[in-house]
Amino acid sequence: MKPGPARDRVLTVPNVLSVIRLALIPAFFYVLLVAHADGWAVAILIFSGGSDWADGKIARLLNQASRLGELLDPAVDRLYMVTVPIAFGLRGIVSWWVIGTLLARDALLATTLPLLRSRGLTALPVTYIGKAATFGLMSGFPLILLGQSHALWSRVVLACGWAFLIWGLYVYLWAFVMYLVQVVLVMRRMPRVRAPSADSTDDG
Repeated sequence: MKPGPARDRVLTVPNVLSVIRLALIPAFFYVLLVAHADGWAVAILIFSGGSDWADGKIARLLNQASRLGELLDPAVDRLYMVTVPIAFGLRGIVSWWVIGTLLARDALLATTLPLLRSRGLTALPVTYIGKAATFGLMSGFPLILLGQSHALWSRVVLACGWAFLIWGLYVYLWAFVMYLVQVVLVMRRMPRVRAPSADSTDDG
């Protein structure tokens, strides 16, 4: 899509959804760790997962794709992928090896940012496999939380939650491998961006 005024818009429906998701992160910590209001925590996760899926659809349907959205949406996704596992670990709901795997993946991903910037890029496009991984994880966490109840159906829900979480974790790691392949291709095919010299910035 060519750059233009539409691409520079800030106030769009997808961007508003991303900002709401961002604002709900501290609320999620409070209801899960302080209030122990698991129902509200599940509601926040469901809203976050649903709006994350919907914002791309809305952007295409209403022609509201924007530069801000391309940066904000994956940034909020990554924040959820960091904060939600930590919150579950602090509650003792999910094993720390799962949390460590997710955090290590994101930490390694962050190390590629200087490489992309050296080629004039701030990020790579979001892929469908990455979205699928996020969907699996963000489906697994609320189901696991629902499975903590003592109801008869809780064991079935808990098993489904762990199935989604393990599948999502596998796809999340596979998406990271594909991301590294993209980074290697960028480094090979795109020239390094040179910083402007001091002479070029002098007046006259």
